[in-house]
Amino acid sequence: QVQLVESGGGSVQAGGSLRLSCSASGQIYRTDCMAWFRQVPGKQREGVAAINLDDTTKYADFVQGRFTISKGWNTHYLQMNSLKPEDTAIYYCARQCRGPGEMLDGNNYAAWGKGTQVTVSS
Repeated sequence: QVQLVESGGGSVQAGGSLRLSCSASGQIYRTDCMAWFRQVPGKQREGVAAINLDDTTKYADFVQGRFTISKGWNTHYLQMNSLKPEDTAIYYCARQCRGPGEMLDGNNYAAWGKGTQVTVSS
């Protein structure tokens, strides 16, 4: 079993930065794919960024070069710069792809954190 814990969320003004971290424990592997998703209450969860075992990354179109995903052995990160009010959401980390599917498809991930709130004020 895998446990994921997010940290680094908070409140910032538009244009500010935050760095989210996702710490993993349990049955994890160096080859795990890792990702970040977000969800606004009442809306569908959406993929933000993902990174796979060979460091290939994929970003949602709305990121527009503002976010960077990176990883270590048991932790992965999301550096978010130039934040906008529309980035306000609960951010979830995910790990361990079920198979060679779409990197930003939440159905492709087996382990999830409980989420961390990011609030961006104008």
